[in-house]
Amino acid sequence: MTLDEQRNMMEHALTERMLNHAFVVLRQWAQDLGFAPYVDRVHSLEDNYKQLFDYYLVGDDPQRDAIHDQLTTEVYRLGDEMYSDMCLKQGKVPEMRGFDRTNIASITNYFSACVHLQEEDLDWVVEAANDPEQASMGFVAVAALSANLRETFKEDSLLTLIDVIDAENQMVADQALASLILLLAQWDVRVDFFPDMQKAFEEKIGDGERAFLLMRSLIRSSNKSISQMVADEHITKDDIPEELTEVLGEDASEQSVEDLLSRLSKLIPKTENAYIQTIVELLPETWVFDLIIGEDEQREVVIDQLYLELGYMGFMWDNIDEAEEWLVNRLRSGLAKPKDYLNYGHCCFLKGDRMMAFENYLEAKRLCKGTRAFFDLFRPDRKILVDKGVPLEQVYLMEDHLLKA
Repeated sequence: MTLDEQRNMMEHALTERMLNHAFVVLRQWAQDLGFAPYVDRVHSLEDNYKQLFDYYLVGDDPQRDAIHDQLTTEVYRLGDEMYSDMCLKQGKVPEMRGFDRTNIASITNYFSACVHLQEEDLDWVVEAANDPEQASMGFVAVAALSANLRETFKEDSLLTLIDVIDAENQMVADQALASLILLLAQWDVRVDFFPDMQKAFEEKIGDGERAFLLMRSLIRSSNKSISQMVADEHITKDDIPEELTEVLGEDASEQSVEDLLSRLSKLIPKTENAYIQTIVELLPETWVFDLIIGEDEQREVVIDQLYLELGYMGFMWDNIDEAEEWLVNRLRSGLAKPKDYLNYGHCCFLKGDRMMAFENYLEAKRLCKGTRAFFDLFRPDRKILVDKGVPLEQVYLMEDHLLKA
């Protein structure tokens, strides 16, 4: 079993709160690393877990679940430490012992790849974010640290990003907040076991308005490439902060916006767009999303419509009338895409208008590149249609006729 397969096994076990399965992996890692303190910590956690289970068999305690959660958190923490050391041992990442604070490439490489960040490294990120003369370096460090956190959960690093949310430099602060929205969604299961982190984030975002605006921008950007946004004049040269032009070089003021963004893209992982798209689909079911939306109905409406604009029905399945009204206007606008016709067909199908559903599905199929492309859109929604009340045989009958049409 590979290292990543072992980690995935441990993550799955902890998601289900089956700690004994996680201990299997941790014992193996402790043996491979040959580090006595790790062996002792694994044994200590196993003993605590056994005592918890033994007590569970003979009595009830209202604190038992809280103790179970705390044990799970400690297993997560130990697993993160050991995984980092296993990555070093197997050569998956380089051993890194410092960086040049005046060199962009050094900062990028260090904060994106280092598995053992020191406290002074993280302190420097916060200092740079609040120092006007180092703001550009702080921006790069935050972006690189965010990329690092996508690969491995690091509690101290996430708390550092939370500290940067209210940095004096707004560009760096927004970069940290936007990254946290995505990261907290990605690590949604983990976050529940770190209530102190949840509390720290909640306190930093206040009423959540700034976080909401950034989350809205992230959702919207997931369906637009940089080149398209430039072509549509959604991004102009005036939108690029001075701090970024400093990062991009002394001659940046003479470059076109396309050139500037092309150079900036070298600092951003190639998988950035795919990563954001994946997280955007996950967002509505996460703690961070619920926190930012809260009980604000206006925010809910904005996000509902934004997801519809991207082609996702999302949580609009429970608000079919509203979705139908929006989709009708979308179809009349001349901007409709295959997903819009598909979703309107779903609305009709759920309301029992099978003929109208068929016509809209057919139009969606016509606009797709081929039959397979259409069914790649249609089939993931079959279960939802059935769950919402459409008889299974009707769904299969509709699909059969669409296949022949």
